[in-house]
Amino acid sequence: MGADVIKFEPPTGDITRSQLRDIPDADSLYFTMLNCNKRSITVNMKNPEGKKVFEELVKKCDVVMENFGPGVLDRLGYPWEKIQELNPRCILASIKGFGSKGPFANCKAYENVAQAMGGAMSTTGLNDGPPLVTGAQIGDSGTGLHLAIGILAALYQRTHSNKGQFVEVAMVDGIMNLCRVKFRDHQRLARGPLTEYSVPTEGLTEVPRAGNDSGGGQLGNALKCKGGGLNDYLYIVVQEAIWPDLAKLVGGEELANDPRFATIGERRKNQKEMWKILNDFASKYTKWELMEIFNKIDVPCGPVLSTKDLAESEHAKVREMWVEVDHPVRGKYFNVGMPIKLSDSPVEIKRSPLLGEHTEEILREVCGFDQATIESMKAAGAFSNPPKKAA
Repeated sequence: MGADVIKFEPPTGDITRSQLRDIPDADSLYFTMLNCNKRSITVNMKNPEGKKVFEELVKKCDVVMENFGPGVLDRLGYPWEKIQELNPRCILASIKGFGSKGPFANCKAYENVAQAMGGAMSTTGLNDGPPLVTGAQIGDSGTGLHLAIGILAALYQRTHSNKGQFVEVAMVDGIMNLCRVKFRDHQRLARGPLTEYSVPTEGLTEVPRAGNDSGGGQLGNALKCKGGGLNDYLYIVVQEAIWPDLAKLVGGEELANDPRFATIGERRKNQKEMWKILNDFASKYTKWELMEIFNKIDVPCGPVLSTKDLAESEHAKVREMWVEVDHPVRGKYFNVGMPIKLSDSPVEIKRSPLLGEHTEEILREVCGFDQATIESMKAAGAFSNPPKKAA
């Protein structure tokens, strides 16, 4: 989105370059799909000359982002105070599992650990089954998005204060924010049952797993459609305003006049029966046929789409959300596109960098080093690991 993003890597490279590798000796899709539009520089931070490069970049860059384990940046000699000293206008942005303070500050976290401890797992799945993680990476990517918002706020505030600041997002905090509707319901439980839930909530002290319930003021759920496949479902929201037309379509005047479903309150009380009626109707149609039928009467709905459905969908193509990228080692692959569309600055998805591909380019363009200095630093081991000693 207009930023020059420099990926600062050790000589051995980001560990995710080799994780879940599907082509021998090529950077993994794990790496390539998360590192488009960046430049890569390799620096040995255990080498004094390498540290000089890092410090020069801090002096020239607007933002330093890190997601090391707790205390790693401090141990390298670069706490927030040192970053400020090197560049008072620099913004240090940090992601931690649990943040820099609190009882879990020194604990490590991964995506699913954060989902477990942030409230997502306990409220996901069916009430008679185990807690589940979500398919969406709300711990990793969700926290990254929270951090980006913080960075942009700090950059804007810098236009007034002329000072950088420390921006921190804990993964667990980000997930709690994304689960705020569940914390709304947690407080409502003290005043009675949650009538929009299809599972019993009377007397509960914690929000249950509610399957595919909408979680909002309007009832919603997934209808099983013709075909019987794992994803042959259509999600539907039964708005108050569309119930009369929906009822006539599904069950004629008899259903439209059925007192069990006449009001939203009655439909909540009798939703088990309502969903059975709607599922019986849905079983006659494919998810795409049913979507077309329901859209004619303005019912909010959408089919459950698999990764294959989305990779082949016209919507993803038109929206440039599934784009082909050419990589010099792995060849052509697909990447998720840029979801944020700006009228004056569209984003072209460019491939991820090879390890250290832009080292000299960055040293010249950003740090301002001449070739003689670069060669001298190379010779001193600033950009490579020292050779292993013979046994």
